[in-house]
Amino acid sequence: MCDYSLEMYASRPAREAERYVTTRFPSGSIGLASPGDCTTAVCVQYDTRLKLENISNDLQTRLGVKPEEEVVFARLEHGAYRDGIRFGNGKEVSLQLLGSGVGVTLVDTAKKAAERSQVLEHID
Repeated sequence: MCDYSLEMYASRPAREAERYVTTRFPSGSIGLASPGDCTTAVCVQYDTRLKLENISNDLQTRLGVKPEEEVVFARLEHGAYRDGIRFGNGKEVSLQLLGSGVGVTLVDTAKKAAERSQVLEHID
């Protein structure tokens, strides 16, 4: 989804295999955008798996994560901003706390589905 704070901007859905970056829009809110384009917000469906790159050293220390992490895009229940991410260790943060410059790609859902299917075949 796109946080309500980005409703004043043009928006479009995220696409697999595209690379995005957390971007501070002119309003001050942080959202996803294509590199170099802070005029169009890129919207992601909740529960979508993402790969983050270039997570700040500060957040790595505070959250106990690595510079690159696979996460889930999540709707946060508390706070002024609802778009956030859930790390594998269960920690959730708003996109606002990620700051600008974090690389984001959608995890290839078709590939993940094929991997799950292969695992299930081996179990049978």
